[in-house]
Amino acid sequence: MSQPTLRVVARLAANPDKVAELKSLLLSIMEPTRKEKGCIKYELLQNQADPTDFTFVEEWESADLLELHLGSTHIQDAVQQLEGLAVAPPDIRRYELLA
Repeated sequence: MSQPTLRVVARLAANPDKVAELKSLLLSIMEPTRKEKGCIKYELLQNQADPTDFTFVEEWESADLLELHLGSTHIQDAVQQLEGLAVAPPDIRRYELLA
C-alpha cells in the first residue's frame, strides 16, 4: 500500500483595495511551486461571491516535502510581501484523505 498524501487548504483574505495586487502575488508562486519535488496538486481559487477570499488547494507527497515548500525562497519572499495586501497571515490547514 502506498503512503497517503497530505492535503492542504490555505486561505488568505485580501485587503479590499489590494485584491489585484494579492492575486498577482499568489499567481506568481504557482509555477515554481508546481515544479517542486513532492507537489502533486497546487491550485489557486478565488471566491466568486467575495473576491477578497483566496484559497489554495494542495496535495503533497509528504509533510517533509510540504515543509521544504514552506521554506522555499519563492514562498518566503511572498510571505514578506503579504503585509498590507492581506488582512491576516494565511490560514493553513493540513488534512488526510479519509474516503
